[in-house]
Amino acid sequence: MERFVGRRALVTGAGKGIGRAVAVALSRAGAHVVALSRTQADLDGLQKECPGIQTLCVDVGDWEATEAALNKVDDIDLLVNNAGIALLQPFLEVTKDAFDRSFSVNLRAALQISQIVARKLIARGAPGAIVNVSSQASQRAVLDHTVYCSTKSALDMLTKTMAQELGPHKAPATQPGPAQTGQGKATTFLLPISGRADGQ
Repeated sequence: MERFVGRRALVTGAGKGIGRAVAVALSRAGAHVVALSRTQADLDGLQKECPGIQTLCVDVGDWEATEAALNKVDDIDLLVNNAGIALLQPFLEVTKDAFDRSFSVNLRAALQISQIVARKLIARGAPGAIVNVSSQASQRAVLDHTVYCSTKSALDMLTKTMAQELGPHKAPATQPGPAQTGQGKATTFLLPISGRADGQ
């Protein structure tokens, strides 16, 4: 775990659940962590637990606010796209607002934040990694989870296309098995990125 010393990590959805656990683990492993959440109270609690963590309160569903917030953050080496919401509705009752909100947070935010981080990594020729936190719901239909399942399936494909297009920058993707947490099971995709020709 010493490899995280001196590395800067951004974790979205870090206020609770998987994201909080990842932020704490990375901080304790020596990384300088920027924890992002839309709930200030959750970030305050996290900072009390790990005073060295830098917090950033922003709603990743808001494209402009997210871009403005990340412009104030120093270069990132490790990104964990964990932010997500589950607005559960039966298929016949799915609303436009629930659909739009779910896709903006669970999918579009991962695209936007990954673009920002990857562009900077490549520009400075620095090695790094992006982790997209998906779910077994991406592979299996769940009652009342029409929109959630759809967003996670789309996130899986986004991750694959990211790997393909970032390939020239040494960005293969791997899919470890599910991790049991208090928030359910999650599948993670790891995208190592390097702007150097040797991929080191």
